[in-house]
Amino acid sequence: FKLGQAALVLNASRRFRYTLDLKKEAQKEEVIRKIRAQAHVIRAAFRFKEAARVGTTTNDAPEAHADGALGFGIKEDQLTALTRDHNYSALQQYEGISGLANMLKTDIDKGISGEESDIDARKNAFGANTYPRKKGRSFLAFVWDACKDLTLIILMVAAAVSLALGIYTEGIKEGWYDGASIGFAVLLVIFVTATSDYKQSLQFQNLNEEKQNIQLEVVRGGRRIKVSIFDLVVGDVVPLKIGDQVPADGVLISGHSFSIDESSMTGESKIVNKDQKSPFMMSGCKVADGYGTMLVTAVGINTEWGLLMASISEDSGEETPLQVRLNGVATFIGIIGLSVAVAVLVVLLARYFTGHTYNPDGSPQYVKGKMGVGETIRGVVKIFTVAVTIVVVAVPEGLPLAVTLTLAFSMRKMMRDKALVRRLSACETMGSATTICSDKTGTLTLNQMTVVEAYFGGEKMDPPDNTQKLSAAVSTMIIEGIAQNTSGSIFEPEGGQAPEVTGSPTEKAILSWGLQLGMKFSETRSKSSILQVFPFNSEKKRGGVAVQVGDSEVHVYWKGAAELILESCTSWIDKDGSKQSMTPEKVGEFKKFIEDMAVASLRCVAFAYRPCEMSDVPKEDQRADWVLPEDNLIMLGIVGIKDPCRPGVQDSIRLCAAAGIKVRMVTGDNLQTARAIALECGILTDPNVSEPTIIEGKTFRELSDLEREEVADKISVMGRSSPNDKLLLVKALRNRGHVVAVTGDGTNDAPALHEADIGLSMGIQGTEVAKESSDIIILDDNFATLVRVVRWGRSVYANIQKFIQFQLTVNVAALIINVVSAVSSGDVPLNAVQLLWVNLIMDTLGALALATEPPNNHLMQRPPVGRREPLITNIMWRNLLIMAFYQVAILLTLTFKGLTLLRLEHDNPAHAEILKNTFIFNTFVLCQVFSEFNARKPDELNIFKGIAGNKLFIAIIAITVVLQVLIIEFLGKFTTTVRLSWQLWLVSIGLAFVSWPLALVGKLIPVPDRPFLDMFTCCCPGKKEGMFHIACFLFLP
Repeated sequence: FKLGQAALVLNASRRFRYTLDLKKEAQKEEVIRKIRAQAHVIRAAFRFKEAARVGTTTNDAPEAHADGALGFGIKEDQLTALTRDHNYSALQQYEGISGLANMLKTDIDKGISGEESDIDARKNAFGANTYPRKKGRSFLAFVWDACKDLTLIILMVAAAVSLALGIYTEGIKEGWYDGASIGFAVLLVIFVTATSDYKQSLQFQNLNEEKQNIQLEVVRGGRRIKVSIFDLVVGDVVPLKIGDQVPADGVLISGHSFSIDESSMTGESKIVNKDQKSPFMMSGCKVADGYGTMLVTAVGINTEWGLLMASISEDSGEETPLQVRLNGVATFIGIIGLSVAVAVLVVLLARYFTGHTYNPDGSPQYVKGKMGVGETIRGVVKIFTVAVTIVVVAVPEGLPLAVTLTLAFSMRKMMRDKALVRRLSACETMGSATTICSDKTGTLTLNQMTVVEAYFGGEKMDPPDNTQKLSAAVSTMIIEGIAQNTSGSIFEPEGGQAPEVTGSPTEKAILSWGLQLGMKFSETRSKSSILQVFPFNSEKKRGGVAVQVGDSEVHVYWKGAAELILESCTSWIDKDGSKQSMTPEKVGEFKKFIEDMAVASLRCVAFAYRPCEMSDVPKEDQRADWVLPEDNLIMLGIVGIKDPCRPGVQDSIRLCAAAGIKVRMVTGDNLQTARAIALECGILTDPNVSEPTIIEGKTFRELSDLEREEVADKISVMGRSSPNDKLLLVKALRNRGHVVAVTGDGTNDAPALHEADIGLSMGIQGTEVAKESSDIIILDDNFATLVRVVRWGRSVYANIQKFIQFQLTVNVAALIINVVSAVSSGDVPLNAVQLLWVNLIMDTLGALALATEPPNNHLMQRPPVGRREPLITNIMWRNLLIMAFYQVAILLTLTFKGLTLLRLEHDNPAHAEILKNTFIFNTFVLCQVFSEFNARKPDELNIFKGIAGNKLFIAIIAITVVLQVLIIEFLGKFTTTVRLSWQLWLVSIGLAFVSWPLALVGKLIPVPDRPFLDMFTCCCPGKKEGMFHIACFLFLP
């Protein structure tokens, strides 16, 4: 038992955090370092070779037509070398990016054509964006792992010895049964275990592949479309924004404030600015700031990232906290079982050699001086085999298996429910969540934004696209600000078809409104040139752009949170285009309009600008560091954007409240908008609530750590929050003992996602940085999906508890029966083969039946599983003790009084003994079948509720019963059983059936809230040691 490992898991404050295997992580990092070093060596070798070649030949670029490959003007190896070596001089010799694009038959504005034939030609010429994957472990590898179990090895040796001795003493015709039976039973256990593990491994592989299947935007045929990263080809034009992953090697076509985090490839935590002088980008890196477009020049194995990914396998070997904890439980129970087995072995050997072990006819099995060596050894081997088999039954290796099965089952089903699990531990932890800090936009709302109100020229525009009252100059300025100050795009198809708008939901709403105002997107952008961009910043909640109009005129446009932009304005433009001073009265008028829109649950976005002279703009080589002026702005106007609540979100929040989970909304919108949406969603019920129930991020940020913890519990809505405010809220809640789930979609949400117990990123709007920092990806960005994830998380924990109750019942009953029988009579009613069959039922088949129970609404009517809640609850103790004592009572009664009760006193003694033991074995197995039904609903009276929805459970019960009938009726030679009459079958079924009404009555017995073992003063103060204290760690809080 790995005490160190258990201590990590059982530390209450860390229970739900995944504990890294530091040795394995170090080995993985070492592999990556070596591969990265090899890549750098290869690059250096190429550069050295190139330098030598340049020294002996002319420095002319190769002729494009001479190097053409499959119709393109450049070969695969040339492109690969260009990007790998970051060879800027070679790029210039190809006439820069435009010349390279021509060679690749790419329009840098419209991308490739996107036709199937063109894409296939590019894949043939330059390769696909895939890399060879390391093969997963084969089935035989899992068989070999199963064979390494020490107890099974001992049993195989015992089977071999028994087989040899049996053939030697009784001849091959009769002597092979005992040894072969044990050997076959062991092989059956091995192959069933290996098959189960292999299937789970395949499922995890499929989920890993799904994780890597990133969806990204490319420009093909002039329109932005979403494709899988695996469908990317050389020549593609890819728009990139902050938080995106660079999907392939390439060169920057154009960008604004564009910088890349290359630490994943270079190992150095350094942000690298990219521009026309440093345009090369490496696959696998992340966009740290800004936005731009890149031309793909190398894909798949031709990139360093592809080489890296092809060299490492995706087997994380992650062990969840519950798996580690159950490994400890299994080891602890195994030690008890081993102690019992040793005691049984000593007792049986003592009785055997002292002549107190008898045959069915009453004669002693061993008589000193009259027994041959072979016969004596065979008797000892039988005793030894029984002792080892007790260990096999006692060690509940099915516990960790059950966790693996339920996690694999849950992950597969969660995928269908639009939730992709990135870290296994999150499945368990989600069931313990006590609070969810949710974003508003796209999670609680539909993310289908439209401009429904507008206030420009000092007046409300009704409808919002009515510009008749505005002068042409004002309209032109509004349209120019919309078209240039955006990260979105509009594709204007030929033939009069409707334009296609792409970008974030807010950008799409504003661009669509611009189209209603009469904006011609491409034409408007062509009339002015962009000098500098300040990408939208979630801290400052604004984004800006400086554009040159004509020769010397410069306009700096800003848009962002209405009240924040208003604070920076010193004047405003009226409907005639005249600049007016921003008087206190006008400020109040603007604020009133903002509040009215916010009360109507509209997102308020303000537009402002500031004119400059070209002489105020730094020269081009110094422009990268130019900070756009954001004071003394001129207010153009404000729009109100409607984003309706998702249907059903109220029901989901109500369900969370019933389940003891508090939903908190954390949004960047102002307090009034946040209040209105919270009321609409059901997070708030009283419209007049005040601080701290509804609080502004700035106010929360300024509190001390202690004050934040006090306030955090009371917060329901946080408005105007920054990502750092969200992080502070998560820390405060966790310090208060909450298990916190957090949603996030932006790059700056990554720290909060990482800090939370469960980080949930958005699959549609989420950036790759956010996704990589999260534990679960909500693929449809829907809050209802998040609630389904909670149900699955609770189901994982509940299913494990069901299996623990079932297995411990079997453990307790089997151990007591065999120990009491061995000590009292020198024999055991259940032999090695029978115990192996019971082991198979309770381990693999039991795990399959109970670990795949789908979630139900009852799970959402109980409080979350607490951090300090014991693994085995008082309800489980009550249920398993009642069942175990009942089974022990009837089976011991049958062991000692079976011959009389079954009226076998006058039968042949040998046959009567075998018949009695067969009946005991049959009753014991059928008791487990009925016990499995009881384990389905530990705290509900109706054990059949929802059983029709779990076809696997029904199938496993049917298979178990059918195999039991076959064993009793047809395989007696192997299991040392005889056929039972239909009357004895009915009695067996009747005795097992009593389990159901007994369990029903037992569930009416109340249990105390205080943990059962805690009543035995297991407080474990200080650093005490010993098995009893380990048991306290495992079973108690």
